[in-house]
Amino acid sequence: MSSAAIRYSRDPARAEKPVLLRLMAALIGAALIGAALIGAALPLGLSQAASAKEHGGKAASLWNFYDSTLRHAKYIDLTHAMAPGGPIGEGFADFKVGPALAGIAIPGLIAKGQPFSYAKLGVAITAYDLPMDHIGTQFGPPAHMNDHGATISDIPPTVVLRPLVVIDVAPKVAVDPGYQATVADMKDWERRHGPIPAGSVVMIRSDWSKKWHDPKRFTAPPFPGVTLAALKYLYLHRHVLMQGHEPLDTDNTAPKFVGETWLLQHNFAQAEGVAHLDQVPASGALIAIGFAKFEGGTGGFARYVAIAPASWPLGVTIDQQPGAPLPTHRHRLRRGADGVLRASQ
Repeated sequence: MSSAAIRYSRDPARAEKPVLLRLMAALIGAALIGAALIGAALPLGLSQAASAKEHGGKAASLWNFYDSTLRHAKYIDLTHAMAPGGPIGEGFADFKVGPALAGIAIPGLIAKGQPFSYAKLGVAITAYDLPMDHIGTQFGPPAHMNDHGATISDIPPTVVLRPLVVIDVAPKVAVDPGYQATVADMKDWERRHGPIPAGSVVMIRSDWSKKWHDPKRFTAPPFPGVTLAALKYLYLHRHVLMQGHEPLDTDNTAPKFVGETWLLQHNFAQAEGVAHLDQVPASGALIAIGFAKFEGGTGGFARYVAIAPASWPLGVTIDQQPGAPLPTHRHRLRRGADGVLRASQ
């Protein structure tokens, strides 16, 4: 992060509070905005329109808010791209990737067992052999450790867009890799930025995600975490939606998993394996949340995107990366030894 970025993130007077207030005022329509940001479609139903008309009301439009604020905001991806060989929890097999194989023969097109490929069919379809639902950047629902808890398919759409708080303990982790964030860290953030907003997502920045490409070190203790007291402060006193962290575990208390067990058994969720928190302001941003909705899932393959004020120096705008048309690769896509499609050299 540039020195200017560091100064910005630590200066609450420059956190663009008017922008945050405008963003928060629009959270009534958060599910619609957030879904648009992460590629999901949540159109207004005809029944809702009919109901509004019946009551003589008119639905307020969020399009002006999109054009005036979100279009010019800065977007930062907080998600790791998953590939075999990356960090994975101890005791689990890695996942496998490869071309999908035809389950039946389609005369004149493909034989049973033949792979779908650019070379023969002009199409690529990828198959994934997933040994579990806790891989990569994750959304952790209570059902992971709570047999009465919400599964990933029970998570309400209202989680899709929330205020984002980033608490930086990276300097402490640099000295002590096993540092566990404390209540004092939370209160220190509040002295500089004000109370942690209710319903927000609190990410603990440790910069541990920079070790992602060293899987053995990434998953081996000591690694940073969050103390049980800090978790209770966030969930019970500040009433946050959830906290998130860069390692794949909440704390260093395996095999008891004290913090994770407490929060999941009390019906709270958390984010794990988060990336690029060093590129996000400490306050004043939002976070968009998406995940694969497997029915009854005990973990979620997640996508987190931070949305920072337009004056924030990092990230990209919608005008810079509109998403349509999407960029192309200079070289053709080919499957590597691990089965993943990448641009060939």
